[in-house]
Amino acid sequence: MSKKILQIIPTLVRGGAEKQLTTLVTRLPTDQFETHVALLTSGGPYLASLEEAGIPVHSIGKRWKLDIPAYFRLKRLIQDLQPDLVHTWIFAANSYGRLASLKCGIKKIVAGERCVDPWKRWHEFVIDRYLAKRTHGMVTNSSGIRDFYQSNGIPAEQFTMIPNGIEIPNLNPVAEMRRALLEALELPPETKLVGSVGRLWKQKRMKDLVWAADLLKCIRDDVHFLVVGDGPERWRLERFRDQVEIGDRFHFLGERADAKELIACLDVFWLASDYEGQSNALMEAMAAGVPVVATDIPGNRDLVVQDETGFLVPLGDRAAFAQRTERILNDASLHMNLSKNAIARMREEFTVEKMVSKYVDYYNGLLVD
Repeated sequence: MSKKILQIIPTLVRGGAEKQLTTLVTRLPTDQFETHVALLTSGGPYLASLEEAGIPVHSIGKRWKLDIPAYFRLKRLIQDLQPDLVHTWIFAANSYGRLASLKCGIKKIVAGERCVDPWKRWHEFVIDRYLAKRTHGMVTNSSGIRDFYQSNGIPAEQFTMIPNGIEIPNLNPVAEMRRALLEALELPPETKLVGSVGRLWKQKRMKDLVWAADLLKCIRDDVHFLVVGDGPERWRLERFRDQVEIGDRFHFLGERADAKELIACLDVFWLASDYEGQSNALMEAMAAGVPVVATDIPGNRDLVVQDETGFLVPLGDRAAFAQRTERILNDASLHMNLSKNAIARMREEFTVEKMVSKYVDYYNGLLVD
């Protein structure tokens, strides 16, 4: 008899947690689990994938940070479904979902912490610690996240680490996709492409990449920079790009459904973030064999093996981004080795199949207790 699992997450926007939840629930074995998803706030692009897979999706309609009616709607859903296990994802769902599940007497409650969260204030950590004591397990994708929460009062032994899973792409059509991309941007075939993918907000430190691009422009005239994504910082970044006069080289492509394909077309991938959990975009670049230059922060360290699968550089070191990129672009042998090693690492350690298998074992281990 299959066990019923309710997954609770705030939204299904294009984010790392949202992507991993969608990947997981659409692949859990249906003979073992009946999966439901509750959206605390709103839907998003991944909703279609859940509907196509036949996953029941329940909308709670939370509108405010503190929304008591939404809490009671969630509680009513849990009472109606009577799941064997509730798995919540990231802070709002962790808070509302765990509290409602406790009040409904759910026997197994799992929380997912997906990112180092320096934005949290003291009272949010109080909530985390209170609920952690009443949670049967915590799942994270990175040792850096476990260490961060341990430093904020949650014992490391509560965490189970299950890395993100990434689909290894078919690399055969990359040359054709790249040619089409260069034509769309009206760039010559010999152009080198460096890019980044992510939400345009302060965490991602995209301004550092504009600076690095300006430095690289001083020594090369064949490099163009692509940024895929949108967000509240876009207008500031576009203004800054124009102020340093690299508007002809630095292209904001906005939100793109084909982001994974665009990553595969790059010569080098950049990630300048202040903090990460485990970046899906970074993993997709490595899976596509694109050499990466990323900040030396928790999360990235779990993915990038220095000098073997890419380069880690100090946070905020714009010159290092430019220097490492120049080295990769100038050395075909280095580019090939980084590419080969990155693909091998993703195939060995970070496949979707491994991720799903670990969750199946984790869920079953909790449900037999």
